[in-house]
Amino acid sequence: MSGPWLTRRTGLVATAPPATSLSTRSVLDEDARPSAPEPDQDVTYSPRGLAVGQHLIDVHNHYRAELEQVRDLLARVAKGITDAGEARGELNRLTIRANDWTLGGACQTQCVSLTEHHGTEDAAIFPHLRQSQDNLRHVLDQLDTEHHAIHDVLEEIDAALIHLVQHPADLGPVTEAIDLLTDTLLSHFAYEERELVGPLARHGFFPGQI
Repeated sequence: MSGPWLTRRTGLVATAPPATSLSTRSVLDEDARPSAPEPDQDVTYSPRGLAVGQHLIDVHNHYRAELEQVRDLLARVAKGITDAGEARGELNRLTIRANDWTLGGACQTQCVSLTEHHGTEDAAIFPHLRQSQDNLRHVLDQLDTEHHAIHDVLEEIDAALIHLVQHPADLGPVTEAIDLLTDTLLSHFAYEERELVGPLARHGFFPGQI
């Protein structure tokens, strides 16, 4: 696993996965997640490379903060402070929703100064990492699969909010959908940081960055 060597060799700390689940469902097969091996001992990390690796954690922290906003939004709907239609509008304005959970989308909005707009599309970052580090391909395949699963959960939330407009007293579906989103994102972020912080610190988001 990447976690044990990452901090020892880079000083960077991947965020731990959640200790408990909020939802009774899961859309992730956490036991099937592959892990890339530790790099050879002659691999070193520059200060710029370490900043790139840290930036992924920072982007995720932005999204974790937005996730708290989503949960606060549900609490306001439950208390009657915000109606379901307003909640839908607020959700769709968040970068959580707008970026469709692709790494490139995340970087396109949050990593402008660091990457200077080069290679920030998801279609470029993952191929760059695949080409730079062959033993990362199974991890990247898994992350791509999880991005699609997260998109489906976001669609569930939207459908649950539409249901709430039609049935204002029934908070069950939207509560379950947001609990599932919380579990899914926090687990996914932890896995992505564990596996990609080191490679990004080594190879960058795009060729020539480091």
